Amino acid sequence: MTAKKQISIENLSFEAALGELETIVRNMETGKAPLEDSIASYERGAALKKYCEKKLAEARSKIEKISISESGAVKTEPFGEQE
Repeated sequence: MTAKKQISIENLSFEAALGELETIVRNMETGKAPLEDSIASYERGAALKKYCEKKLAEARSKIEKISISESGAVKTEPFGEQE
């Protein structure tokens, strides 16, 4: 890992966390980092992955399906519910 100070994961946007995770994966794929740095990168990557999954689940729970009945009434329901 570089010597720069890492930002707390909770302070990252989803996009920033995903970008950092992608960078970690690319760097680890090269296999050129020392073992200690690779372990630290793996741990940071696992935490970033968990954070991104949490953010996606939160977004998914906020999405609503909008439907219009035959009478023209508009209603919303959680996305993915079966009628």
